[in-house]
Amino acid sequence: MNHFPLSRRRGRILAALALLAAALPAAGRAADATRGADLFDNYCGECHTTRPGGSSRSAPNLFGLMGRRTGTVEGFAYSDANRGAGWIWSPETLDTYLAAPKTAMPGTVMKFQGVKDAAERADIIAFLATLHA
Repeated sequence: MNHFPLSRRRGRILAALALLAAALPAAGRAADATRGADLFDNYCGECHTTRPGGSSRSAPNLFGLMGRRTGTVEGFAYSDANRGAGWIWSPETLDTYLAAPKTAMPGTVMKFQGVKDAAERADIIAFLATLHA
């Protein structure tokens, strides 16, 4: 039985996820969260925000994404596919989703076609892993 308070466990889980994301194999190099922030802006920034407590645009705010269940940002109108997927966002689920969202989650309304380059996906995921309190 784990006796750590939930918030402390969550912090440790998020830290572990950030380390895992940074270690994802991507073209034989460690992921780069700084480069990932730039890639995020280019690929995702038009629709998603990343500020703590920030509002959603045409897509939900992604602050605190790692470890969160799909379709749960309060006040955002998700597709049935996203709400019903029941995934927990992790480096692995994000890698699959970001490669081809409509293939990974049939029925999603996300218009983005995906990031084909594995190294770019790893960098974006490393950036997203930094977005936690």
